[in-house]
Amino acid sequence: MRLKPRNTLWLATLAALIAVAVVASAAPPAVIAALFALFLAALAASWIEFQPRQLRAVMPPSPLTRMRMSPTAREATERARRRSSYAPSGLTLVDVGLIVLHAGDDGKVLRRSRSISLDDNGVRPYITLNVAPEEADRNALVRYEIIDHNGQAQYVHEMKVYLRDGEMNILPDQQLPLSGNERLSGAGDWDLRVSVDGVLMGLLNFTTTASLREREKLLNRLTSDEDARLVDEAEESSPVSLEDLMREQRRRGSRE
Repeated sequence: MRLKPRNTLWLATLAALIAVAVVASAAPPAVIAALFALFLAALAASWIEFQPRQLRAVMPPSPLTRMRMSPTAREATERARRRSSYAPSGLTLVDVGLIVLHAGDDGKVLRRSRSISLDDNGVRPYITLNVAPEEADRNALVRYEIIDHNGQAQYVHEMKVYLRDGEMNILPDQQLPLSGNERLSGAGDWDLRVSVDGVLMGLLNFTTTASLREREKLLNRLTSDEDARLVDEAEESSPVSLEDLMREQRRRGSRE
């Protein structure tokens, strides 16, 4: 907080009038007390600048806007509230999710999902924002992050977006390659993080499954390990032949 320069002159004038009234003792004590109270109120008003925009920033979304929020947006917003000092100044996350690209025998197929496979060709995040009028007509920096089950950032994309009043669908122009991406391995729970101007707007959890090739490798390794174990157990529990028993008995008799 700082003192606004335009208020300095009249604050000084008011202070001078109060000082004259006190020194001259021409005014009744009640008047002097009222002047002191007025001065303190004016001083506080000079340090505190009321901005409706900041007031709207800390207010929750309107009931109508919240009704339009998807279940995933509510979940992602609530997780963001628990993780950070959530203050979406005039911006409401209406929807958030993933668009998965899979190329098969029937051609390329796009789907919205919270479950991806490393056999898919790629995945791209998206959000839908509801922009309040006071936040419109300006540029904002939208940041997407995809964090894998090991806590490693596998996708980071920033883009400047010109905000317009109302709902906006914001889709990055780059995707995270999945199939054949050697940086990705294993299955587990991943996170999608979305920030606007450095403010965490949403944190969404989704599931990633291993590729078919990785699953086949794991199955073959487990099968070979199981086969080796069964062979060891069979060798340990195999019955002894009659010839082996007679040979062992003759060996013991010769020792005696």
